[in-house]
Amino acid sequence: MYLQEVVDSGLTCDMMGRFEKAFAEALGVKHCIATPGCTPALAVLAAAMPWEAGDEIIVSPITDYGTVQGLLSEDYIQVFADAAAGSVNFAPQTIEPCITERTRAILCVHMTGIINDMDAINTLAEQHGLFVYEDACQAVFGQYKGRYAGILARAAGFSFDAEKTMGSDVGGCVVTDDDELAERARYIGQSRGAVMEPHFGRLHADAGYAYRMPNCTAAICLAQLEIIRDQVAHRDEMARLLCQLLAEIPGITPLALPEYMDVYSCWMIGLNIDPEAFSCSTEEFAQQLADGGIPGAGMGRYYLMSEACTCLHRSAAGQRYPFSMPPASRTYDYASMCPDGAEFLKTFIRWSTFCEKYEPEHCELAARIVREVAERNRK
Repeated sequence: MYLQEVVDSGLTCDMMGRFEKAFAEALGVKHCIATPGCTPALAVLAAAMPWEAGDEIIVSPITDYGTVQGLLSEDYIQVFADAAAGSVNFAPQTIEPCITERTRAILCVHMTGIINDMDAINTLAEQHGLFVYEDACQAVFGQYKGRYAGILARAAGFSFDAEKTMGSDVGGCVVTDDDELAERARYIGQSRGAVMEPHFGRLHADAGYAYRMPNCTAAICLAQLEIIRDQVAHRDEMARLLCQLLAEIPGITPLALPEYMDVYSCWMIGLNIDPEAFSCSTEEFAQQLADGGIPGAGMGRYYLMSEACTCLHRSAAGQRYPFSMPPASRTYDYASMCPDGAEFLKTFIRWSTFCEKYEPEHCELAARIVREVAERNRK
């Protein structure tokens, strides 16, 4: 219906504006700025900030490149706080040692849909005068203590790419209650940093972007918004069931779900294997799961950004801008930045998406496949 409306209007209707209003109302937030994807959403936020080259942003260690692309483009320095023990996320106790006089913000990634302990992180940030924002791309309509992911800090980025929980063809957005930040994000992110000069026209006063969500994408997102909360509730139920079944298999540890997380908007299921329990490697175990029918089963070592971003290794080692001093205030060693995260991912297996079409029998089938592979390779 929404797509037909776009076509019937001759591509002139403001479907993007309608989606922005609807998504903001659904989350209970003042502003939504729609973008072509999640990477552009986070890039818009980075570009809208008042920070300077060489300023440090503390970032979750286990994530996707899209989280950091905008920070790289703005010449901010990423400092990856290590993962908390047994978790895909960081925590206040791993963040605090990373705070320096150049730290400006903390970027929290809700990896796989598991929401960070945002109250504790916000308290830490307030003590140091830091801006906190969320990469909620994998946690749409997940809930933390009765509040939605994405409204737990000053701003957030979301993803509506095809494989995501609220998938369109592409798409993303920025949300915030901060009027000034929202205006700046639209100016930089959608209006290309342009102001109107009387008797002349557009002046591009700042380097900006034309990151606007296409109307057809907005149409699909509007339709998805009508059904997403029921789908997320079902994902939560099925993910918790599957985690319970996996925990019953000796040598298998599913991702830990925090007690404070009311709704797990699960995008990716993950588990760790005990290397002492099995005669095969983690990679071999994952391949056998994939061969047995687990969709997209594989390792995710590339999610550790301190290792995956070899461009940072080269720049830091060569003290290339912004790692030159100035603007940097010290030297950085990305190769050894997140030892606990690296160790966690050595035994971590994920399957790429978790489908809202799963029913209990599918969870039981998946757990049975994992159990069969475990027994086949048990020492």
